[in-house]
Amino acid sequence: MDLSELEGELANCQACPLRQDAIAPVSWYGNPESPIVFVGEGPGQVEDDYGCPLIGPSGQLLDKALWAAKMTRDRVLTTNVIKCRPKNNRTPDIAEADFCAKQWLQRELEIIQPKVIVALGSVALHCLGRPDMRITRDRGMWFRTEQGFDCIATYHPAYLLRQYGKQLVASKWDVFHDLEAARERATLLAPGYEFMSEEKPDLFKIFKKRIR
Repeated sequence: MDLSELEGELANCQACPLRQDAIAPVSWYGNPESPIVFVGEGPGQVEDDYGCPLIGPSGQLLDKALWAAKMTRDRVLTTNVIKCRPKNNRTPDIAEADFCAKQWLQRELEIIQPKVIVALGSVALHCLGRPDMRITRDRGMWFRTEQGFDCIATYHPAYLLRQYGKQLVASKWDVFHDLEAARERATLLAPGYEFMSEEKPDLFKIFKKRIR
């Protein structure tokens, strides 16, 4: 099975109640050949509207951080643990995250075989790391996932949007250094791969708003 076949399967998923409140599942975006996969939490309102992961305010902040670290969204691959928007944009609970990760994320990663995974935030870290890991303590630390992939966790961009002042500045630098570390390791493991296009892709031009 390849990613396009898996995406076709995902489009018809009715496996959990989250599907009832979403327009449709949100799959992934980017280059399946990328050595780096970024795993976020789940779609919000804008992601559900457009069918693209991390296209809303958090995604726009991620685009800026990636650009600073010499990467663009079309040259890496972004996805989420949860594929359907939780009602009222709430944070998915652990049971929902575990269920959806087993249904979809683990199968995605098995197909892609990334050299490096970046876990964005606590939900992604929970699904990819050990049960005792915490984003505030283990951010920036390398570990191996259960499937055997090299992974580093960093703050989800939504976390940065809730900060201000000196704390925001410090957290932005933390994320920048984590993204640099991920690119450097992926470059060692996949020499010659180009992580950056000349321009950032305009995701709102690539994806059209979906009809409810």
